[in-house]
Amino acid sequence: MADTLRHLHRPALLGLAVALGLAGCAGLPDQRLANEAMKSGNVALAQQNYQQLADLGYADAQVGLADIWVESGDPAQLAKAEATYRAAAATSPRAAARLGKLLAAKPNSTEAERHEAEGLLKQSFASGEGGTLMALALLYIQYPQSFPGVNAQQKINEWKAAGYPEAGLAQIILYRVQNTYDQNLAEVERICKAALDTNDVCYVELATVYQKQNRTEDQAALVKRLQDAFAAGKVIPARVDAVARVIANRELGTPDPKTAQALLESATGTYPGAWISLAQLQYDNPDLGDTDQLLGYIEKGHDADPSRAELLLGKIYYEGKVVLPDAAKAEEHLKKATPDQVSAYYYLGQIYRRGYLGMVEPQKAVDNLLIAARRGQNSADFALAQLYFNGRGTVPNPANAYVFSQLAKTQALATPQPRQEVLDLAKTVEEQLPPQLKPQAQRLLQQEVASRGVAPAPGITSMVPQDDVAPEKDDPQQIAVGEGEDL
Repeated sequence: MADTLRHLHRPALLGLAVALGLAGCAGLPDQRLANEAMKSGNVALAQQNYQQLADLGYADAQVGLADIWVESGDPAQLAKAEATYRAAAATSPRAAARLGKLLAAKPNSTEAERHEAEGLLKQSFASGEGGTLMALALLYIQYPQSFPGVNAQQKINEWKAAGYPEAGLAQIILYRVQNTYDQNLAEVERICKAALDTNDVCYVELATVYQKQNRTEDQAALVKRLQDAFAAGKVIPARVDAVARVIANRELGTPDPKTAQALLESATGTYPGAWISLAQLQYDNPDLGDTDQLLGYIEKGHDADPSRAELLLGKIYYEGKVVLPDAAKAEEHLKKATPDQVSAYYYLGQIYRRGYLGMVEPQKAVDNLLIAARRGQNSADFALAQLYFNGRGTVPNPANAYVFSQLAKTQALATPQPRQEVLDLAKTVEEQLPPQLKPQAQRLLQQEVASRGVAPAPGITSMVPQDDVAPEKDDPQQIAVGEGEDL
């Protein structure tokens, strides 16, 4: 009790004194009880105690409450968490660190928010708060244009040399961004085996390594360890959800839907967003349940993860595998999924490119596909190449077709089994490109590569140095359908 009193602000102490005088200690909220309840997965009990202490002005309880909101994944709850962290940051180093991490991972963050995140994370690291270097690395890697004076690999090397454990995890993030993850699976495994007990994100990384290498026995042992750790409150449910999605991902290796289903069902009690993952799993594996069950899962998880729920509903009506296809309903749901879900732009672009609403709308197709492509959506560059090459609903543009077919080819060649249609289109476009347009097309390709800050396509020379890479452009008007040098 004395420990609790020392941490409360003066107004809270007055209210607490009244409560003590009236009822003794019996009905007081308990920070330690809240912490233990959180570890054991009893979110309701944790939230009840955190809320009562937070109302009394107890900063650590405010942070604990905000942590629950962050874990929910609900955008409205995330906004509340940010406001709570910000209010407590002046007196709580823990809140300042949480705010920095939240801003670093915030979708569509502003330039000011990114630099605020950097300042908070540096300050938190200096004061000994954990987990800050990973967030800082992610910030530098995701937004090189915001930190032109920082070389992410050099910074990670400095952290490694200084012996900071988080440096290894930061290196893994960089491997992912640079598309060199598959070439470094052994190092990823080594790093994460050493860090598994202290950082549960390593369950996801090890699951990915084992899935890619088809190591079923190692994967089964990892899942068992994850289930035990989750039951003991040592792993957050969001991590269970993430591992399940890895195990169910056909692009990573042979999927195991039944194991993924069991993991997701165990997480739904404390992590409602897992209902959306369950719905996606069932959509990809129809033998796991019927359409009514699938839609029921989406309804249960919608409020916790609305953008992902709307994306899945949009795909359901777009593809028409379990319901009758309905382009208008697909468009409605997909628009609600933007801007958080990049894939929503891709599907919207395909609806407009293919004329599913009654007529081809080429400018709308470019507007959406270009945003998707520049934000890393697979297949968006290929769709743009098709649009400019075939000219359906617009005038063909050989130069733009060359740009996007080359970018699509580069992505395809980075995968274990490149799509032949992508390689064939790139070859055809290059062979049919008029010689007088080739210098212009290559210049446009260099500009597009530089605008994205991605690795150059094979054969591209005189690339813009990394320090001079232009900011990412999400302005779809940079390319006007059917015109000349528009990039």
